[in-house]
Amino acid sequence: MHNLQINAQRLWDSIMETAQIGGTAKGGVCRLTLTDLDRQVRDWFVAQCEEAGCTVTVDDMGNIFARRPGKDNSLPPIAMGSHLDTQPTGGKFDGILGVLSGLEVLRTLKDTGYETNAPIEVIDWTNEEGSRFAPAMLASGVFAGVFTRDYADSRKDREGKSFGEELDRIGYRGTEKAGDHKLGAFFELHIEQGPILEDEEKVIGVVTGVQGMRWYEVTVTGFESHAGTTPMHLRRDALVGASRMVEAINKVALDHPPLAVSTVGLMEVRPNSRNILPGEVFFTIDLRHPDDEVVVAMEAEVKAELDRIAGELKLEIKVEQVWDSPAVKFDQACVEAVRTAAAGNEYSHREIVSGAGHDAAYMARVVPTAMIFIPCEKGISHNEIEKAEYDHVAAGANVLLRAVLEYDNRGSEDRAA
Repeated sequence: MHNLQINAQRLWDSIMETAQIGGTAKGGVCRLTLTDLDRQVRDWFVAQCEEAGCTVTVDDMGNIFARRPGKDNSLPPIAMGSHLDTQPTGGKFDGILGVLSGLEVLRTLKDTGYETNAPIEVIDWTNEEGSRFAPAMLASGVFAGVFTRDYADSRKDREGKSFGEELDRIGYRGTEKAGDHKLGAFFELHIEQGPILEDEEKVIGVVTGVQGMRWYEVTVTGFESHAGTTPMHLRRDALVGASRMVEAINKVALDHPPLAVSTVGLMEVRPNSRNILPGEVFFTIDLRHPDDEVVVAMEAEVKAELDRIAGELKLEIKVEQVWDSPAVKFDQACVEAVRTAAAGNEYSHREIVSGAGHDAAYMARVVPTAMIFIPCEKGISHNEIEKAEYDHVAAGANVLLRAVLEYDNRGSEDRAA
């Protein structure tokens, strides 16, 4: 086990090959969930898994499971995975690194003839990003019992197309009920999406948990009128109000240093005409902090500020929470397997808390779970210039391989005892 190493060039080539599916002119990837491009990369992934000798199944949320048998197939499989969908201006590594590294682990086991005790799986989770259908991590959330299938199917994109309709359209609605697929553990490899590992020159992040986060959708309503004939003191300009609200939301995070973050990342102005006062503005809010109590306090402060600004400008406001993901602590045995794997491969490493949401956050509710981080250049992600180094990608996949085998062997020893 200790001598096993993944094929780094094969993994890198797979990442570069899939980056062409939805590849952008700036070198990134636009592969939104449940689009034709998503179907194309799913088809590629399924074919590669079958070529690696795996049995592939799909559940009714479109989650894909590729299984390699073990010595005792009555045991629940140890799983690896992440997601194949991207942001509209995404990079080559976010999400797919974890899926393809899981595939590379299975390929390595096949190449070497290594037999695990439990079956080993790689998973692609549907709609992790949440950029087309909010909230994020939708399908892993259904798997973990956080959302119902009906709720997920009803989610619509900005064009009015529903998740359920699009899942059926691309042909990836499986028959197995999401959540019925039993797992023994789950490991997710991901780029850090932050600057800490690079800044400290660490190769591996041993992820101990995920910070709490909440998403909101806000609609500010004023009154549309002529830009040239409406005096300033008689205006009810929804965009002026929304602009002040964005500044207030930013300040709330600044008031909870150093870990709080708040973001307005999407805004739509109606009627969006140059000579009409904006009558309605829709925007989103993203609040995050490792302590759930701080997130709750931030929410209260944001709502108070939005109400204050709306009142001052005689605007109407509607705030809807669309996602609540509490802070997560990962399973100690899984985290220890990652730590042992990093040390065994002599990679520099440190403990770290994830600032971003991941499918592993929901999986931790129903199965022992841990994550592995590798650095990304300048911490940049959700951006076409996102970059990870060849050696770091290989290191992450080697830690994933060894962590899975450590956990598998430890489970075997526990059963024997």
